Amino acid sequence: MKKLYMKIDLKILEVKGPRKLKGTKVIATDLRGGASLLIAGLIADGVTEIESSEYILRGYGDVDKKLANVGAKIKVTE
Repeated sequence: MKKLYMKIDLKILEVKGPRKLKGTKVIATDLRGGASLLIAGLIADGVTEIESSEYILRGYGDVDKKLANVGAKIKVTE
């Protein structure tokens, strides 16, 4: 069985695991769980839609803009 590998540098987070993640529709139910879904969505192939993203947006100020500044493709809609 392949193992998860994670390397953290000051500007790079590299994650390698046994399977690729695929984008899907998910629901954030709290701040930390929502942040985890956001990170997983950035790693995943395809599009990830996060419902109830207000937890993330309220808890991490301007997270969408900050991640966009480092190359993430994020779109916040009502």
